[in-house]
Parts: sequence; C-alpha cells; structure tokens
Amino acid sequence: MTTLQVGLLGFGTVGAGVARLLIESADRIRARLGMDLHLKYVADIDTETDRGIRLDEGVLIGDAHRVVDDPEVDIVIEMIGGEGIAKTLILNAIENGKAVVTANKALLAKHGTEIFQAAEAKGVDLAYEASVGGCMPVIKTIRESLVGNRINGMSGILNGTCNYILSRITNEGIDFQEALALATEAGYAEADPTLDVEGFDTAHKLAILTMLAYGTEVNFDDIYIEGITQITPLDIDFARQFGYRIKLLAISKNHDDRVEARVHPTMIPEDNLLSTISGSLNALNISGDAVEDVMLYGHGAGMMPTASAVVGDVVDIARNLASGGAGRVPLRAFQPGRIGRIPIVPMDDLVTHYYFRFTVKDQPGVLSTISGILGEYGISIQSVQQKGRKSVGAVPVVMLTHRAREADVQEAFRRIEALDVVDEKPMLIRLEEPNGLD
Repeated sequence: MTTLQVGLLGFGTVGAGVARLLIESADRIRARLGMDLHLKYVADIDTETDRGIRLDEGVLIGDAHRVVDDPEVDIVIEMIGGEGIAKTLILNAIENGKAVVTANKALLAKHGTEIFQAAEAKGVDLAYEASVGGCMPVIKTIRESLVGNRINGMSGILNGTCNYILSRITNEGIDFQEALALATEAGYAEADPTLDVEGFDTAHKLAILTMLAYGTEVNFDDIYIEGITQITPLDIDFARQFGYRIKLLAISKNHDDRVEARVHPTMIPEDNLLSTISGSLNALNISGDAVEDVMLYGHGAGMMPTASAVVGDVVDIARNLASGGAGRVPLRAFQPGRIGRIPIVPMDDLVTHYYFRFTVKDQPGVLSTISGILGEYGISIQSVQQKGRKSVGAVPVVMLTHRAREADVQEAFRRIEALDVVDEKPMLIRLEEPNGLD
C-alpha cells in the first residue's frame, strides 16, 4: 500500500486538531483513500507544551524549513498563519514540488495571485478549503459543484465572532462592549478582536470567494469594509419593528463588467434564511443561473471543524498524487489564462436601500428639514418612525429609504450631521432585499 508523507507547519489550536485527525482517524482515512498518510513532521517554535496528542519520537521539531526542504515530504500543511514566514514557507514548498494545504485566508486574500501563479507554474496542488467557512465546503462547491453556473452573487455570514456578538445583542438587548466581553469569555473572540469586529476577517474570505466565483484577481484594498462596533440595541430593536435582522454580511454581486465586493452590517428581512443563523455559526448563500440559490451553513471556525476541512483537502491532494492528476481542478476555479481583472464597484456607486437613524432635538420642523435635505439628493423616504416624545432632550428619528446612491447618501449625511438640531452622528445601515439580489 502506498504511503504519502505529510509535514505539518504550526501546532497551535487548529494544527493540533489536524494532527489529531490524521492520527486518530488513520484507519478511516485509509479505508476511504486506499493509502496511508504518514505524519512525518510537526514543526512549531514551541516544542515543549503538551497538546494532548501522542506523536512518535522525532516528529515534533522546531525547524519548519526542514519540513519544506525534505525530499520525502509529499504534502505540506501550513497552519502558522500570518503573511510573513507562512508565505515564505509556502513558496519554498511549492518551489520544491510539494503540494500545499493552507487555511491562511489573510495570506491568500492579499498575496494569493503570487502564490497561485507559483503553484500553477510548478504544476502542484494548492488546497485552501478551510480558509473560508471552516467545515463548510464552500471552496469545493464553487470550484466543482457549481462549475456549470454563472454565479450571480453571494451573501453570507462569514465570521462567527461577529455573529455571536450580534446574536447576544439581539436576544438580550445588551450593548456591544458587553456582548464582546461575553464572546471573549466563551472563547469566540481573540484578546485583540479587531480583525473580527472591524470586518477584516470577513473581507479576507470575501476576496477569496470573489476570485473563485468570477475568475478575477482581487485587490483587497478595493473591498469596502465596515465593522459592527457602532451597532446598538436601539438599531436592532428598530430593525425588528420593520421586520429585519442586522447581520455582518459579506456581499458580492456579478455585473459582468464590474463586481460588488463589500462587508458591512446589513439589515435583511426576517424571512431571509441568513437572518436565522445565530450564535457562532456561519452561512453562505450562493446564487447561480442554473441552481438559483444554494445555502451552506455550519461552524466557520474552531479546532475540529477547521481541521476537518484541512484533512479533507489533504485527502483530495493524496488522490490526485496517486492518480497523477495534480491540477485536475484549476486552483482558482478558472484556467490560469482565463483569470482576468474585473473592477470592483466603488462604494460611491452602490445603489441600495438604507436605514437612517437621526438623534435630534424634539422641536417643530426638524423632520421636514431633514426630509428636505434628503430630497435635494434624490433620496426618497419609504417609512418613518419617531420613538418617544419628550418636552426636552433628544429623540431618535428612524427612516427607511427607497433605493438611493451611496455618494448621495453620504453627502446628505454630512449636511444633516452639521445641523444644530442633530445631537449625535447619524447612523446608517444598508439593506438587502431577499437573497441579496435586489
């Protein structure tokens, strides 16, 4: 029976999960694969901490370069993360003719073109299912299952930390900071949660999905990113009154000559399946011309769900190596010569529906003044609510709009914010109609 040698770089939480699956599920994998996967190396700077996994003598080493340079290693699994040494090691492994599995979404989002081109030139496989959606088979679905479809658009919840926080605010009426503390206590938020709560983690994943869906190189800096730190229980309550839920969505839409790629808090109808995804779960809706809508959901992070996706990639590559079929599925879903550069729609050009909340002095003429400014920019009001009237002090005024242009909305907001009757910075949340394809 053939044995393939595997080298694992990084022995943190997910890396330990990968090692555990490869060792403890070896018989099951052998029965399905028809060959052995031997974990020859696990490389990590920390070789002393007990991860609760029994490794053979000499497997755990401190030199990652030894793994990528060993001619006996067939598959390298990169679980280090970041854009520094991880990039160097992946490129070295590719140059040495080794197949690579990674979950490194930030690296692929920002340097994917260089890495994919290196793998394509060398004729080796590069698999990255775990980079988006954890255990959800998102990459495989787009690259293989939906190959006959024109992808019209995608919208999804791709960060479990943010979804957990918004779910706690929605269900309990607590503020963002309290919900963040609970997420940290539960192990969903990092000590520095910036990448999650400011939307960058979601944007990394969206960059990868946009590349795969439309066959385009993506400049990460062109993706609009807005996090959830400003969302309040008041906004969530108003959204509920209008029949909406607030989620941090990754949104992409195919306009043929341009594509949308944006991440921001979004109000979606309560009958949209994405609105029902709560806690730390992730979900992605993919719209294709043949399948219409496909929904994937599951755990987007965590030790074993992510490890499951990584091991699935290792087995896919092993099958390719056994059959001499490396490159059987194009790494970026399209043949290298068909990868183009489709521009991302500038945010100013976005046309959608909006939720506005203005905190204003409770006095006559305020609403007409605000409405007048909005009207000057062609922004039509669909619905208005004013919560509470006081003899003194400020009150929230909430509006839903018909479709409007982002640039016009932002200019109107600058004028409204400058009014003496406006007490706080206005709140803006974009809306998506059912399926995100209005």
